[in-house]
Amino acid sequence: MKAVIQRVSSASVTVAGRLVGQIDQGIMVLVGVEKGDVEASADWLAEKIVGLRIFEDGDGKMNRSLKDVNGAVLAVSQFTLAGNCDKGRRPSFDTAAPAEEGKRLYDYFVEALRRQGVPVQTGIFQADMQVALVNDGPVTFILERR
Repeated sequence: MKAVIQRVSSASVTVAGRLVGQIDQGIMVLVGVEKGDVEASADWLAEKIVGLRIFEDGDGKMNRSLKDVNGAVLAVSQFTLAGNCDKGRRPSFDTAAPAEEGKRLYDYFVEALRRQGVPVQTGIFQADMQVALVNDGPVTFILERR
């Protein structure tokens, strides 16, 4: 699984003009599922994301976690994270999990985040989504677990 995480002061997801997910301070997660990914990868990512100390303390150092700041997560499925752009000009998605497996692991990942005890909002799997966010910092990390 691959995840792009961004520390945000706000983020939202809209589908067909309807707001489906929104958070204030927290972490925006774009998550991609690839062939061969397993539940253990989703568990690792969820624990890592919630525990990462990427929020500033009183001294301006990244020393506080999502729980420390009472933040939330906005998790959005991102099929294109499985894209390979090494050859040619058109991305290959050969490593992407089939839709049914991708949805199953995405849903599992969302539940793994919730088991960590943080509020979680989501987009809609396979929908055409419009994502808006204010990246705080900017602070962005890429996480991957195979």
